[in-house]
Amino acid sequence: MIYRTRLINILFVALLWTTLGRAQNRISPGEAKDHVGENAIVCGGVASTHYAPRTRGAPTFINLDRAYPSQVFTALIWGSDRPKFGSPEEIYRGKHICGTGTISVYHGAPEVIVREATQIRIP
Repeated sequence: MIYRTRLINILFVALLWTTLGRAQNRISPGEAKDHVGENAIVCGGVASTHYAPRTRGAPTFINLDRAYPSQVFTALIWGSDRPKFGSPEEIYRGKHICGTGTISVYHGAPEVIVREATQIRIP
């Protein structure tokens, strides 16, 4: 019984350590392309923002390091999640931000889909 309890505790600590380690993976927008599929914190300067209410899904794009169409990294907020953020294209424009989430690629550029306001921070 003691062995089983210790084993469960060790597994729990290992899982917690792995989860926290991934969440602390802070990278630059330029490094994001090398971390596709990973949960990371991507920090950089907001070069451009765009809210597209007439586009399917009403996305808001927050582009880091370089403006669209040469963006290095994008934090994407879908219209269904937009009320949680207020007016993100205005709030984050010109700021230095950190976006947290799983990095994916869309049309060759890395991005994070942001669903909660806690996924974007102004350090």
